[in-house]
Amino acid sequence: MNTSLKSWAEEDRPREKMMLKGKSVLSDAELLAIILGSGTKNCSALDLSRILLSEKANDLSQLSKMSLTELCKIKGLGPAKAVSVLAAFELGKRRQDTERTEKPKISSSTMVYKHMMPFLLDLQHEEFWVIMLNRANEVIRTERISSGGMSGTVADGKMIFRAAIERSAHGLVLVHNHPSGQLKPSENDRTLTQKMVEFGKYIDLPVLDHLIFADNGYFSFADEGML
Repeated sequence: MNTSLKSWAEEDRPREKMMLKGKSVLSDAELLAIILGSGTKNCSALDLSRILLSEKANDLSQLSKMSLTELCKIKGLGPAKAVSVLAAFELGKRRQDTERTEKPKISSSTMVYKHMMPFLLDLQHEEFWVIMLNRANEVIRTERISSGGMSGTVADGKMIFRAAIERSAHGLVLVHNHPSGQLKPSENDRTLTQKMVEFGKYIDLPVLDHLIFADNGYFSFADEGML
């Protein structure tokens, strides 16, 4: 039996290459070809994956942000294949969260940023989240408070503190994302932060930081001495 890669049909080569040599040797296009499963009459799965990657200049981060509608506009990529691609990216994001076996301990803004990546990375709309901590600064719960449009979302202080009190939290970290990538806090961001900090002090439930999250980095009110 001939097991050389050249003996396989082009459609099957990425799959068989993984079987023979392992997953780490495959290119992004080859991995995508396996996810797609098949091509079209005039285009192999590998060719189709290259076309798909070229849509975002071979940038997987940008590719993961494409919507189902945008993916389906690519010739040869129907709803079934588009859904498979989106599912693969979503699994990759979720893995970062579910592989944790212990309660993460928050001791810096960088750790907050990494903790929130599975929740906020690649979003095209704003969301407001709160991280609730125990006395040891371990995460009790990470909860979404609100979800809005591309330019803003509503953060209800009553909802934030009620959720924290119900879970006996001893400290809070506020987080919201800017899909635009703009890290500079708006005047509303500053006003909201100050109100939350003051109320937290009043009820002995401190707001330890407010992080503005973007795919390209973050802004920490605590790091900047603005709490």
